[in-house]
Amino acid sequence: MARAPLLQISDIALTFGGDPVFKDLSLVVQPGDRVALVGRNGSGKSTLMKVMAGLVEPDSGTRVVSPGVTVGYMEQDPTMEGFATLGDYAASGLDVDEAYKVDMVAEGLKFDPAGAVATASGGERRRAALAKLMAEAPELMLLDEPTNHLDIEAIAWLENELKQTRAAFVLISHDRAFLRALTRATLWIDRGAVRRAEQGFDRFEEWRDKVWEEEDQQRHKLNRKIKAEARWAVEGISARRTRNQGRLRALQDLRAEKASQIKRQGTAAMAFDGGATSGKKVIEAFGLTKSFDGKSIVKNFDLTVQRGDRIAFVGPNGVGKTTLIKMLLGQVEPDAGSVKLGTNLDIAVFDQTRAALNPDMSLWENLANDPELGVSGKSDQIMVRGAPKHVVGYLKEFLFDEAQARAPVRSLSGGEKARLLLARLMARESNLLVLDEPTNDLDIETLDLLQDILGDYDGTVLLVSHDRDFLDRVATTTIAMEGNGQAVVYAGGWTDYRAQRGGDFTEASVASKPLAKKEKQVEKKAASGLSFTEKHRLEALPGIIDTLTSEIAKLEELMSDPELFTKQPVKFQKAMDALVARQSALSDAEEEWLMLEEKAAE
Repeated sequence: MARAPLLQISDIALTFGGDPVFKDLSLVVQPGDRVALVGRNGSGKSTLMKVMAGLVEPDSGTRVVSPGVTVGYMEQDPTMEGFATLGDYAASGLDVDEAYKVDMVAEGLKFDPAGAVATASGGERRRAALAKLMAEAPELMLLDEPTNHLDIEAIAWLENELKQTRAAFVLISHDRAFLRALTRATLWIDRGAVRRAEQGFDRFEEWRDKVWEEEDQQRHKLNRKIKAEARWAVEGISARRTRNQGRLRALQDLRAEKASQIKRQGTAAMAFDGGATSGKKVIEAFGLTKSFDGKSIVKNFDLTVQRGDRIAFVGPNGVGKTTLIKMLLGQVEPDAGSVKLGTNLDIAVFDQTRAALNPDMSLWENLANDPELGVSGKSDQIMVRGAPKHVVGYLKEFLFDEAQARAPVRSLSGGEKARLLLARLMARESNLLVLDEPTNDLDIETLDLLQDILGDYDGTVLLVSHDRDFLDRVATTTIAMEGNGQAVVYAGGWTDYRAQRGGDFTEASVASKPLAKKEKQVEKKAASGLSFTEKHRLEALPGIIDTLTSEIAKLEELMSDPELFTKQPVKFQKAMDALVARQSALSDAEEEWLMLEEKAAE
């Protein structure tokens, strides 16, 4: 016997005082569904989820929840008025004998239930909202970006919990690895319509591209038909003035059909300008040691950052990733050790807190009141990588329409705020990018574009992210901050780090190691003549050398094209600069390997 659907939405229409967000939208969620809800930033994913949760009333249409079914919703910005602690909020609605569930979930998500709501960060509030939903265990869970502000360890815990749950869930996330691991169906919002495919996110891009290809073919056929009919209408129409009026009306209908088609949103015109070339060595750190309130951030940490490196910093929340980066930039003094910055550095920073954006000011004002961009007051122009550009025109390049230009930043979705912050960042010339959680809230297409432009960026990148897929796509080196002051350098991205380390890192596994075992490891390190960081650097260097050798071979193959210099001189020069930089980096890496090998043999 077929089971009744958990939730059914029929013929929903919704507007917010302008163009329809949805029209004639219908969908069904069945028991056991594991659904990815995907779409571009601003397409209405969070709005649709609120309609599904019953928090937003549509203009028309119906929402039906089967009798006895409970629906739980985890929102991005939970309100917690009336609650003293995060635990009080998370346990609200639970029976007294069920409150223990909050503590169990809090341990997995790594937040303190006793933390005060008044001083809690946005990330702590979201973790409390997620804990509340997981503890309530409804038959249908609606999860809006649950992995934001979670570290990789907490993401792995949540992923495992959702794999084991018997509840159905609908999931919005930018985390490809998370979506691939959990979903078996996909809801795709595209220009106000929702399509469903009975396949997980791992097949989404293939499905999307096929839909768009078929759409382009249909549009091409329609254009050809309109041209043919228009030609007929022009040639000798005076001789047929009283005949074939039906055919003329059909031509008008074809033109109306074309006009009614909603054009696909393009991709943002994003680009980083490397600006002036920095020195070959960007950062040299020697013996960095730092503690806060008795907690060790790093101990005797060495690092050399070469021009063109893409270095990712990973580790649990609160382990000190941002602090280490600030030390490397000379913004925080170490307790011991030293940092030497290279020459001609022009640093641009993407801050995960969005602190550079004033939520009460409009998008226009946020761009036109930035001294770093050379503008202030009510200017209608900004300097974009050295050239003046109208504010509205520049916003349009990042997919904001003219009406949004005067809207307050607080009205934007999380992904739109991230895109606005990228717009500010990309207006500047830079040769050292610091990206602190840039992937939060961005849609899949924008993440793809960001990955591509980072690949073409001539400068150096320091990256903090918990997005495993993004780390694999971007990072050439990973620094794993593993607690207890350990910061270890690995070649490659997240998957490479796991393979070299031999499994996932957990703080619990370090804490559970017997003290005697730790002491033996210290003795072994001392006997080898290498510090802990140097030992792992020596292990990582062969992989780095192989990567540089492969990149040099590809660049040499590209430059072997005799027409490249004459037809694409800019591309030729970039390839030449990249080749010189990688050859220099290879030479330095080989020299460093030899030095460490000699030191290990002492």
